[in-house]
Amino acid sequence: MTAKLNVALIYGSTREGRFCDTIADWIAGEILSQDGFALDLVDPAQLDLPHRHEARQSPELSALKERLAAADAFVVVTPEYNHGYPAALKFLIDSVYEEWRGKPVAFVSYGGVSGGLRAVEQLRPVFAELHAMTIRDSVSFANPWEQFGPGGKLLQPERAAKTAALMLEQLQWWAAALREARDADARRLAAV
Repeated sequence: MTAKLNVALIYGSTREGRFCDTIADWIAGEILSQDGFALDLVDPAQLDLPHRHEARQSPELSALKERLAAADAFVVVTPEYNHGYPAALKFLIDSVYEEWRGKPVAFVSYGGVSGGLRAVEQLRPVFAELHAMTIRDSVSFANPWEQFGPGGKLLQPERAAKTAALMLEQLQWWAAALREARDADARRLAAV
């Protein structure tokens, strides 16, 4: 039996009253409905990270690095703020480096008429620079406050669920393949 793939679900917003919680809760349910995934929720609003990049590493940053190092894959939930992604997400991404290497990243975005797709397109080259592999298929919600009802329930879930299933299928394939490749590299380096 193959071990479950560890997915770190990263919240992209820290704004008070954010809609990110609704979107993250929905995609967490979709992830957990699939076989083969274990989930770690990484919410920068709940982390006590430093307010700037410091020369010395804080215990909180060390803990974040350990969590991200344990992940086989990432799902980033990002809003679109002014045609881009939030500063808190950029700070989290730039606070670590090796932990992203050789791992797939999928996106769930939300925003106005664009559904957050402009934020995702800005994130793709950032993750490419970190040697992470972004999944082409993504889920986006245009005007999400009109698509979710009371209690965060998606009013018409069929299309989003189908899109999420496709994205997660690709994420699972890439996560398994890249974990195998990382393990082979580790064995090769240990033998040297």
